Amino acid sequence: MKKVLIISYYWPPSGGIGVHRCLKFAKYFRDFGWEPVVYAPLNAQYPYFDETNFKDVPEGITIIRRKIFEPFDLFKKISGREKTDSANPVYVRDRKLKAIDKFAIWLRGNFFIPDARCFWIKPSVRFLKKYLKENPVDAIFTDGPPHTNTVIGCRLSKKTGIPWLMDFQDPWTQVDYYKMLKIGKIADKIHRKLEQEAFRTAAKTTIVSPTWRKDLESIGAKNVDVIYWGYDEDDFINLNPVPDEKFTIIHAGQLGFDRFPKTFIDVLSDMIITDKKFAEDLSIKFLGTVDYDISKYIIEKGLEKNYLPPQIVPRPQALQQTFNSHLLLLPLNIAENSKGRIPGKLFENLRSGRPILCLGPTDSDVANIIETSNAGKTFEYDDFNGIKNYVSEVYSKFLNGNNSVQVKDIDCYNVKNLTQKLAEYLNQISDLRVSPNPK
Repeated sequence: MKKVLIISYYWPPSGGIGVHRCLKFAKYFRDFGWEPVVYAPLNAQYPYFDETNFKDVPEGITIIRRKIFEPFDLFKKISGREKTDSANPVYVRDRKLKAIDKFAIWLRGNFFIPDARCFWIKPSVRFLKKYLKENPVDAIFTDGPPHTNTVIGCRLSKKTGIPWLMDFQDPWTQVDYYKMLKIGKIADKIHRKLEQEAFRTAAKTTIVSPTWRKDLESIGAKNVDVIYWGYDEDDFINLNPVPDEKFTIIHAGQLGFDRFPKTFIDVLSDMIITDKKFAEDLSIKFLGTVDYDISKYIIEKGLEKNYLPPQIVPRPQALQQTFNSHLLLLPLNIAENSKGRIPGKLFENLRSGRPILCLGPTDSDVANIIETSNAGKTFEYDDFNGIKNYVSEVYSKFLNGNNSVQVKDIDCYNVKNLTQKLAEYLNQISDLRVSPNPK
C-alpha cells in the first residue's frame, strides 16, 4: 500500500467545518490503496473543539504532532480580550474595531505571511525532511488555508523530490478576506511570490468549486481539478428524522455580518403579521455563532418569540436537528468571489432531504448544484417576493405533513467517492518523483 503524508493544521479535537476535509479523506484512503500519515500541531488554538470527530480517525494510523507557536494569546492579552474571545478581528466590522484590532489586522497581513501559523513552517520542514528519510512516503497532501500548510508542502516537496498534491478549501490571494487584511505592496508581492512558487511546485492542484478552479487557472495554476466537500454517509446511519412540531427554519454554522439575511428576516416579519397561524408555528433556529446585529435585527422585526437563542452543539446533534427541520437556510458570503464559494454544509443539507433556501447569486456553483439536485431554490439577497413565495410554498407543505424533497444525483458528492477520485490523482503523481533541491 502506498503512503501519503497529510499536512493539516486542523485535526481532532478541532471542531468546525475545516477539520472535516482532511479527516474524511484520511478515513477512506485505505479503501483505495493509500495509507495516511498525518502531521498536525500538538497545541493548536482551535476556535472550536468537538470530541466526536475522533470517531473518524482510522485505527492504527500514524499521527505526528509537533508544537506550534501562535500569537493569539499574546494578542488577547494586549487587547484585553478574554481567553475565550475570538482572536480574528478581521471578521469584525470597521465601526467595531479598536485601535489594537486595526493594528493586529495590519500586522497579520504584512508580517505573518502567509498567515498567523507561519512560525510552524521552518521547524516543520526541518523535522519532516529528516522524518521522511527514515519513513518514506509516495506523495504529500496539504490542505489550505491556513496556507502555512501550503508553504510547508511546497518546501518539503522541493527538498525531498516527493510529489505534492496541493488542495484548497479557500483560494490564497483570491479569497474574499484577502483585501480586508490591509496588505501593503511589499507583503502582497511576497504573498503572490509564494503562491506562484506553489503553483510551479505542485504536481497536482485541487479546489472545492468549478468557478474557483477557473480563477486559479487564470493566475497561473496548472493541472487543477475539483474535489467537492461532500457528505459522509456514515454520519447519517443512526439519524432518524423526527420532524419538529413547529415550522423550523435552521442554519447550522457561523452566521457573520457578510451573510446578513436582512430581506429574509423582513419576509418572516411580514408573514407573522399577516398570518397568525404562521406566527404561532414559526421557529427560527441558528446553531453556531451569530453576528450580534443579526440577532438584534431579528428581535427588532418582532420575531423574538420565534427566535431560539443561538447555541453551539456537537456536529451529530447539529445534523440531527437539521434532519428534524423543515427549511434549511443557506446564505452565501456577500463577496466578489461568492459564485465559487460552496459551504461544506451544502452537501449535508442535500443528504438530509430537506428543502434548501439559498441566498446569493443565482448563477453561482451552489445554485447550480441545488437546481440539478432538485434540493431547493436560490434567490438574490434582496428578492423579497421570491423568498416569500418559497417560504410560503414550503410552509404549505408543512401544514400538509410534508417536509422533504426528492433529491437526485447526489451520490457523486459522497465523500467516499470523492476520496476515490483523490486517490486516483495521487496514483497519477506518485511516479513523478523529481531530484530534490536541498537548499
